[in-house]
Amino acid sequence: MNRHRTALSVLLSAGALVAGVLTAATPSIAADAPTSFRPQQTQGFWTAERMRAATPLDVTAVPGAARTAVATSATPTAIAPTAAASVAPAASPMAFPQAGGAWTGGGAVVKTSGRVFFTMGSRTASCSGNSITSANGSTVMTAGHCVKYQGAWHTNWVFVPAYNNGSAPYGQWSATKTFATDQWAASEDMNMDVGLAVVAPLNGQTLSQAVGAQGVLFNGGYNKKMYSFGFPAAAPYDGTKLVYCSGNSGKDFLLTKDHSLGCNMTGGSSGGPWFQDFNEATGLGTQVSVNSFGYTFLPNRMYGPYLGNEAKAAYDKAQTS
Repeated sequence: MNRHRTALSVLLSAGALVAGVLTAATPSIAADAPTSFRPQQTQGFWTAERMRAATPLDVTAVPGAARTAVATSATPTAIAPTAAASVAPAASPMAFPQAGGAWTGGGAVVKTSGRVFFTMGSRTASCSGNSITSANGSTVMTAGHCVKYQGAWHTNWVFVPAYNNGSAPYGQWSATKTFATDQWAASEDMNMDVGLAVVAPLNGQTLSQAVGAQGVLFNGGYNKKMYSFGFPAAAPYDGTKLVYCSGNSGKDFLLTKDHSLGCNMTGGSSGGPWFQDFNEATGLGTQVSVNSFGYTFLPNRMYGPYLGNEAKAAYDKAQTS
C-alpha cells in the first residue's frame, strides 16, 4: 500500500470534494522559506455561492523525517480574552464529553469562531479559525496548512466570524498578511501546524472590537479538560454549523507531540480553536491548540499542536504586524 495513505489524514478543506482518495506529494520546501505572506485579494470574490461551494478535500500528508523537538517545560504565557460589545446569550448546559455535535449554546465563541476561505491554486477552499486577543486587535489563529500547504501560500484569504450558510453576519475580514511557525513554513512539520492571519479593519473597527477575542495560553501543558470548535464540511457535516467536541484530552503517542481528543469532526474543521478553562455560560476560554489532523486508522480522534515557544514566536510576529 502507498505509504502516503497510511500516514496522517490532514483535516484540510481545499477545493471540491472528489471521488476516491487523493494523496499529497511530500512537499519540497526550502529551509529558509519565508514565514509570512501578503495574500492577493480579489474584491468581491467570496460570494455566498463560492463560500457554499468551498467543500473539503481529504488529503494525506507524510510527516517530515526530521521532527522538531517540542519543549514542554517552558514558563506558561497567558493572554487574557477581549470582550465584545455584546455576545449571544448562553443556553442550557451542553453535553460533556461530546464526540461531535452542533453548538447550541451562546456566548462569545459564537462570534469569535468562524470559517476561513481561501484559494489554493485554482481551487476554492475553507478551514476554520478564531479571533484571539492581540496587540493589533486584528489577529486570527488557524492551522498552518490553512495559510500554506505543499509549499504554497494561499490567496484570497478571508475570515468570516459566525458564518451562517453563505451569509457573513459580521462581514468578511480580508487578510493583509498571513503567518506560520518557522517549522511549518520550512518543512510543514505536523508538530508545528499553526497559522495566523492579520486582517484589515472593517467598517472602522478592528476584528476584536467587532466580535471580541479569546485568550491564548502558550506552554500550558497536557491532559486538560478541553473543548474544540470548528465548521466541519465533509459528511456527515455540511459546513453550515458551528460544531464542538469536548472531553479530557491526552497526548499523541505515535508520530507527533500533539494534544489528542475524542472528536468526529471532519474536513473543514482544521484551524478551529481548542480551549481549556472553557466557560459554557460565557463562551469564553483559553485557546491552547487548533484542529490539525487525524490518523486514518484511528477514527473519531482529533489532534492539535502544542502551543509552545515556536507558536508564541509566530503569534508575536502577527500581533505586532
